Amino acid sequence: IPNAEGSNLTPSVVAISKNGERLVGQIAKRQAIVNPENTIYSIKRFMGRKWGEPAGRELPIEEDAHRKSYQITKAPNNDSRVMMGNKEYSPPEISAMIIQKLKVDAEAYLGDKVNEAVITVPAYFNDSQRQATKDAGKIAGLEVLRIVNEPTAASLAYGLDKKKDETIAVYDLGGGTFDISILELGEGTFQVKSTNGDTHLGGDDFDQRVMDWLCDEFKKDQGIDLRQDKMALQRLKEAAEKAKCELSTVQQTDVNLPFITADASGPKHLNITLTRAKLEQLVMDLAEKTLEPCR
Repeated sequence: IPNAEGSNLTPSVVAISKNGERLVGQIAKRQAIVNPENTIYSIKRFMGRKWGEPAGRELPIEEDAHRKSYQITKAPNNDSRVMMGNKEYSPPEISAMIIQKLKVDAEAYLGDKVNEAVITVPAYFNDSQRQATKDAGKIAGLEVLRIVNEPTAASLAYGLDKKKDETIAVYDLGGGTFDISILELGEGTFQVKSTNGDTHLGGDDFDQRVMDWLCDEFKKDQGIDLRQDKMALQRLKEAAEKAKCELSTVQQTDVNLPFITADASGPKHLNITLTRAKLEQLVMDLAEKTLEPCR
């Protein structure tokens, strides 16, 4: 089902714009660098978790909070609260805004009301994280019929439930996290045998490598550091992700950003060719980093 923007993917990003408008999905992601303190991302990491509790596979909340561009505070019950547009929200409330957009877009596409849903979560989510996800669905106006493990959902999507008894590895490199899950399939049911991964490794890190390389190349050529220019960085981030995706099907692509910045001599344009070989070189250590949790 495509969303209102015509895409099958909706980034899990919520923002309040400078004029107080709520933005969800790609439109929120696009303005993240120019409005970092009011743009909420990676909210899944704070769902159903308490400050001071053992972190398991994830970073402790206290440490993770320092890595975010938005403000995260501790609620009286030790849950998290995020600040957006000078107002506090719980993680399920933020998550509900994303689910609500999916609900509205699905209804527009189907021409019918959507009242029920099955929601997927990482296999390592505990009971309180699963309950927080259910709460988010309820806030969004949905009856959550079931919470399903993401690797199980992926296996079903690929029709693996039709096969005979076997053991399956599901390698899931997402935007911000990496998960590897071992599933046992028997008589049409899946059982998660083990999960591992890295909660701070994903496509965003690959994009960052491309961004850094583009900044370095531009500085070598023009003597200007684009990292100091938020508007330029926003354009670079989008261009880096686009180039990465294009290099899945072509051997090289041009990153062309006219009027990226200016100095006393006038406007400057960025036009750099990125090859697949160069991309592989830039991200090789990140790809290799995913192998360790698989062992």
